[in-house]
Amino acid sequence: MARSVSQPVPGAVKARPTRPRDPVATGERDAAQNRAASHNYFLTDRFEAGVALRGTEVKSVREGKANLKDAYGLVKDGEIYLLNAHIGPFSHGNAMNHDSLRTRKLLLHKEEIRKLVSKTTQKGFTLIPTRLYFRHGLVKCELALARGKQDWDKRETERSREADKEARAAVARGQRR
Repeated sequence: MARSVSQPVPGAVKARPTRPRDPVATGERDAAQNRAASHNYFLTDRFEAGVALRGTEVKSVREGKANLKDAYGLVKDGEIYLLNAHIGPFSHGNAMNHDSLRTRKLLLHKEEIRKLVSKTTQKGFTLIPTRLYFRHGLVKCELALARGKQDWDKRETERSREADKEARAAVARGQRR
């Protein structure tokens, strides 16, 4: 039996080659990270929270215009809020664009909020956002329970990091020989 050869259908639209999606939008890469958090704080428990955003804020986060450097979490009336998180204005926005430093509500389960309330009432603990990312098309915020480091803690962390780096380099040199 002869194989039939398919002929292009006249008038059919050819499929355009798809370009790869943005790694931030697909969730492969974080939209924003708070690198200073692990340097300035001991990070203990981590929680994933949804963020109540406006449409132009989501688009700005997709563009990578989010900054968590000075941001922190606040517990008020049994709800969690994100303060000082900077989300820049949307490039194609209009007069109705969002305020870049507005207070945003974090969405957590009641049990998680109860745990955070009990932990933050202890002396020295605070809520620090460590990263913003997309999961299934929604913006999520990783919130860490943190205790502040003193200067000597920071120096000790740096020393241990340097020692680990030197040990890895020595092992790598030994394997190359």
